[in-house]
Amino acid sequence: MPMTAARDTIRDYLKQIVYGGNDGIITTFAVVAGFAGAEAQGTAAIGTLAVVIFGIANLAADGVSMGLGEFLSGRSNRDLYATRHVEAEQIASANPDAAADRLAEHLIGQGLAVEDARHTADHLATSPTLMADLSLRYDHGMEAPEAHNLGMRALMTFLSFIAFGAIPILPFIVASETAATAGISVLATATALTLLGVLRWSVTRETLVRCVGETLAVGGFCAALAYGAGHLVAGFG
Repeated sequence: MPMTAARDTIRDYLKQIVYGGNDGIITTFAVVAGFAGAEAQGTAAIGTLAVVIFGIANLAADGVSMGLGEFLSGRSNRDLYATRHVEAEQIASANPDAAADRLAEHLIGQGLAVEDARHTADHLATSPTLMADLSLRYDHGMEAPEAHNLGMRALMTFLSFIAFGAIPILPFIVASETAATAGISVLATATALTLLGVLRWSVTRETLVRCVGETLAVGGFCAALAYGAGHLVAGFG
């Protein structure tokens, strides 16, 4: 039972967990990769302290920013949908025949027989609220916003960002600085991205190779960009 509840929670907030976790990993590992690129260019060793300071600063600022961004964007989407729904409901109430005609066209396009589509649309047109739902979906491509608490969505984004984002800089915090520290960070980052992909697979049941491959590909691409940027900028020093 607890496992089922945990899976349901993950499924409910999968978007926020994957979005926050992936961004957290990439954000902090970009700091590591950027400094590694600068040192590879021949710049004097920047040191573990700088990596940790910049990593934690980015983690804190971006984590809060992403959590608030999730909250504000969710609220804006919900408000927009509510406004458009009221307008669509008024239109459907004022002219139910026209609304039924539009719905019948959509139903026919979905493969329903003309007579059945017409009959169904005429019955549904007696409910302006339901017609507004269908109009927003079929005419405007708008889905009803997720029913989850906006505060919880923001919190899950923040916590996922912090939890996964701390992984790339953990080797620099818990271990003494050695030539292998950056390599350990790379391994830890790859492991975190893999776990994120497995988490996505466990809920969505997409292909495991695809889930893991996509997260690793995005993370690797961003890390390569950060490394190249650090290498390039250090070359001008």
